[in-house]
Amino acid sequence: MADEVLSPRALNRATLARQLLLERAARPVLDAVEELVGLQAQIPRDPYLGLWSRLEGFAPDDLGRLLLDRRAVRVVVMRGTIHLVSADDCLLLRPLMQPVLDAELRRHPQFAPALEGVDLEAVLGFARALLAQAPRTGGQLRAAMAGRFPQHDPAALAYACRCLLALVQVPPRGLWGQSRQVTSTTAEAWLGRPLAAAPSIDEVVLRYLGAFGPATVADIASWSRLTGMRAIVARLGPRLRTFRDDRGRPLFDLPDAPRPDPDTPAPPRFLPEYDNVLLSHADRSRFDAGAMRFSRPGAAVHGTVLCDGTLCATWRVVDEDEALLVDLVRPLCATEAAAVLAEGQRLADFLGVQTASVRE
Repeated sequence: MADEVLSPRALNRATLARQLLLERAARPVLDAVEELVGLQAQIPRDPYLGLWSRLEGFAPDDLGRLLLDRRAVRVVVMRGTIHLVSADDCLLLRPLMQPVLDAELRRHPQFAPALEGVDLEAVLGFARALLAQAPRTGGQLRAAMAGRFPQHDPAALAYACRCLLALVQVPPRGLWGQSRQVTSTTAEAWLGRPLAAAPSIDEVVLRYLGAFGPATVADIASWSRLTGMRAIVARLGPRLRTFRDDRGRPLFDLPDAPRPDPDTPAPPRFLPEYDNVLLSHADRSRFDAGAMRFSRPGAAVHGTVLCDGTLCATWRVVDEDEALLVDLVRPLCATEAAAVLAEGQRLADFLGVQTASVRE
């Protein structure tokens, strides 16, 4: 029996449903963070905006308390980027993503040569003990490295710690409305528990499909930046359902995951500068109607707007926080434009901005 073919619109609605973007969910924040397998967080405000677009009645303090109570953390995981994840997922995901960080360290044009011949075990042991005493800023860690290992490049040693230790960024970094330079300690010191000794990549791939599927093997690899995904998906074959996309490529999914009717309405949604829903597939055409590129080299990064499930605009706050400006990148009918403006005004209210406007 031939696999069912899923159109880009069918893939769009399936992923939006799992990303809580078809309708806002009444869900505890920590449950949502785990269901989404974390939120992109290199910009501290982004997880708050991502959750605001996904959860009913979300308030910034709902997330802030999780960070202060150490039930959620900011840590480098998928794609070697900062994500906000639950404490449990930090201990699970960070060791699984170590190969990504190893590759980054090997490829670094400045620091890799500076680390040749360095006894990294001694460096990491010193850093673990230092960071267990108290979190340190990058400058403080480099200064300590310079004092302990004066014969080596302290910036290279600190970068090795960033790649080889499970470093979490501690509050007040990441709290709504607060700003502080990155200050880090190890996950083990912050959470009082060790990293998972034998984490299952199979279970994480299944969670990816639950949050982002249906997906190709290349999509899974793009989300994680890990290699060897084809063998993992083959091993998981009996637990998966297969489809084809409109180009004949195999898609994999959980058998009982939601796949709504492609005609299901998709209301406007405002996303932050970086949101995993737009960064977790090798082929992002399920969200792009052909009107814009996902990134423009050298261009400023703005938030994005989905209308009918696909990218329609960018947004930013201008005029010293007085206005939220939506710049359309494809035409909208009057009804769509009014819906985008209404959602933009709701976001403006959340951000404490006076007005929202839409321009072509």
